[in-house]
Amino acid sequence: MIETKLSEIDILKKELDSCRPLNEMQVKSLKNYYDIELTYNSNAIEGSTIDYNETKIILLDGITIGGKSTREHLETINHKESIDYIEEIAKQETKEITRVDVLGIHRIILTGIDTQNAGKYRAYEVYVKKGNGSRFYFPNPVQVPNLMDDFFFWLKENSKMHPVLLAAEAHYRLVSIHPFIDGNGRAARLLMNLILLQNGYTPAVIKMADRKKYIEAIETARTNNMTDFYNLILDAEKESLEVYLETIKKNIIWK
Repeated sequence: MIETKLSEIDILKKELDSCRPLNEMQVKSLKNYYDIELTYNSNAIEGSTIDYNETKIILLDGITIGGKSTREHLETINHKESIDYIEEIAKQETKEITRVDVLGIHRIILTGIDTQNAGKYRAYEVYVKKGNGSRFYFPNPVQVPNLMDDFFFWLKENSKMHPVLLAAEAHYRLVSIHPFIDGNGRAARLLMNLILLQNGYTPAVIKMADRKKYIEAIETARTNNMTDFYNLILDAEKESLEVYLETIKKNIIWK
């Protein structure tokens, strides 16, 4: 099934490549669409109560939403700025992703929210509660710098992997190290999309509606079975490519 999906994605990407370069209006329209899609869904997965339309109002109109916290507004604005940041990195000639890049993503995510820890590896133990009530502990903070060095080495050594699978696995590996005190999920999803953009693919949106499936796929991957997680990301990328192509063919302007 994975090979079939990869083949379908490659066909769609080849079709998209034949349409490039996109005109300025299409580029702006798609950026607005994905700024909102990525920001709303990524923040909602982490518990934000700002809904899709409110995200749109904050990002496109710059209006503050009554009854929503300063933190949630900052999470929205910071995420969009993080997207801008990875788009700039993706334009660079080199595809090597470094510690500076990942810490830069995280710094923007937590700017004004937890400035003390923004762009820094965590110094504390962290864990998550599993569905059965037990706790899953992430690596000891003392191990994090070395684990991240290994992570960047792995990225470099596996640069020939299919870009969508590389993006998916990089996402999983980063979130498994959980190098930050907060913002790990957002950082992992942004890193995934940085890899996709660097390789000419479109942003993959993990939707709030798929949150349960997403968490379960991560837990399954911890048993050394990446199939469910790969499939989730492959489906998201295929859908994104289809949105791009429909936008171009039908000359849709997203507002």
